[in-house]
Amino acid sequence: MTVLPDGLPLADEFPDVTRDEWRRLVEGVLRKTGASDATGVQAEAALATEIEDGITVRPLYTAQDAPQDPGHSGYPGFAPYLRGARPAGSAVSGWDVRPLHAHPDAGSTNRAVLADLENGAGSVWLTVGEGGVAVDALPEALAGVYLDLAPVVLDAGADFEAAARALLRLYADRRVPPHAALGNLGADPLGLVARTGRDADLPAHLAAAAGLAVACYRDHRGVRALTVDALPYHEAGGGVAQELGCSLAAAVAYLRALTAAGMTVEAACSELEFRYAATADQFTTIAKLRAARRLWARVAEACGAATGAPGCAQRQHAVTSPVMMTRRDPWVNMLRTTVASLAAGVGGADAVTVLPFDSAIGLPDDFARRIARNTSTILLEESGLARVIDPAGGSWYVESLTEDICRAAWAWFQEIERAGGLAAALASGLVRDRLAATWERRSRDLARRKEPITGVSEFPHLAEPPVERAAAPERPGGGLPRVRRDEAYEALRARSDAHAADRGARPRVFLAALGPAAVHTARASFAANLFQAGGIETVQEPATVDAESVAEAFAASGATVACLASGDKVYAEQAAAVAARLKAAGAARVLLAGRPGTLQDEYERAGVDGFVHVGCDAVEVLSSALDIMGVR
Repeated sequence: MTVLPDGLPLADEFPDVTRDEWRRLVEGVLRKTGASDATGVQAEAALATEIEDGITVRPLYTAQDAPQDPGHSGYPGFAPYLRGARPAGSAVSGWDVRPLHAHPDAGSTNRAVLADLENGAGSVWLTVGEGGVAVDALPEALAGVYLDLAPVVLDAGADFEAAARALLRLYADRRVPPHAALGNLGADPLGLVARTGRDADLPAHLAAAAGLAVACYRDHRGVRALTVDALPYHEAGGGVAQELGCSLAAAVAYLRALTAAGMTVEAACSELEFRYAATADQFTTIAKLRAARRLWARVAEACGAATGAPGCAQRQHAVTSPVMMTRRDPWVNMLRTTVASLAAGVGGADAVTVLPFDSAIGLPDDFARRIARNTSTILLEESGLARVIDPAGGSWYVESLTEDICRAAWAWFQEIERAGGLAAALASGLVRDRLAATWERRSRDLARRKEPITGVSEFPHLAEPPVERAAAPERPGGGLPRVRRDEAYEALRARSDAHAADRGARPRVFLAALGPAAVHTARASFAANLFQAGGIETVQEPATVDAESVAEAFAASGATVACLASGDKVYAEQAAAVAARLKAAGAARVLLAGRPGTLQDEYERAGVDGFVHVGCDAVEVLSSALDIMGVR
């Protein structure tokens, strides 16, 4: 019992409540809302949510749900590193703020790099070669950068060896002592195969990466040679466990290559940095990063590394998810990346990259880069987010979710290893097929708006002028696909845009609101929100119609599709007659907002062609509506 200083107990007078008592209250809510008649354990299960990779999030967690092994978490800086790779976490200096630079012009890149480093960034993530600055322009891109203070992380794809040699030469040319050089050469041969589908050069690339690792470990201990980039699997639609499992498989392949080149397991581990996506699903991101450290500690131990050996703690670079970034209403991306970077920091990432809000449109402008940089600054300096190490540790929910992700990721990692390793699993299509199946399931949720996208599938703003940016360079492709959450709705909006450019107006639907505003507003707003997600304007003039006035109002709207909106009682009284009048007036399709219940046959006989409601396939409804309107 907790007691205040004056002796007043905080909870002494409140009766103890059991889980069964709580479940009985849940049963009442479910019955009242008509959601379910389940009782007991099933009532609780009715509130559970299945997320990615078969992981289920329960509505309530207690001490009984947390992992029972009291030593599974450990302490920060000690194996299995669940609570952080460093003893002090980010409490001393915060996480490394690492902006991405992918402009092909070396001069423009240099100006952006210096602006970032002068205003809060701690390191530089630089795209070199295809899709970025030329390898021989690296000195110009890094002009004025103190290479012994600001780590440089390369992302050079197939040009990784040439880019690495160029950076090492630059250290020498600028008289940076080998022990003072900081960064990552970014070699990732398996990531390159995942991106491009080309594996003919994989043996040579692995040998080259191993050579770089040996050289770095010998001469430049502050520079890591390899990046285990999990973004290709995330961007192909993979779930959290699939992302982690693929990263473990890639890292094990690198350990084999590096130890074959003569390095110890501990030395090989110290040459790897892991890159993961951070999404706006805050708790899943936190748990994923915690799980990744624990899993890697287990792999290192199984490979023969001494428990707690220096360099075996996983070093993490978290990047706000490209998949979640939208092209429409991109300002909302600022909110998404804020939550994602918060989750990355709380999850213990060593470095965090916040993608600019306009990165899905083209090359970010200075304003977008400044907002991205300042997102981490606010979280660190104003919110003090890094002051507590592993603030989510001990949460029954986070600990349980971490455990569930660990188990799912380990199972997927083992399956890849049984298939012959990541290279074989990529070549056989195992990875592609499994990620595609996950994305297909998620796409259904997106289409039904079970997973909403603010500003796109929910609350779109059709009148907002588009944000325009210079085109970004083409990135290497040909391997795993790159998906985006907004892609289905973006295709619909593109059709609407083309129609508006050709005809001078967007496609439109007539909203036939029946009865008083108090009755029809909820479903009229729902329908308007739905249609606008597909770039279809809604016309509701006059505000209310009936069977006598609807034909004239429909004709005046200029629409070919109509949608009825009202309450169930008014529908029973008016919907059939209004639908019949709309059909007689030439409506090519008549929809009704809401579920029809027992009156479906009657409504369909009167001319209602379909029903739009929560959980319906919005993409199919909108696509077919555009088809009927002649929008191609």
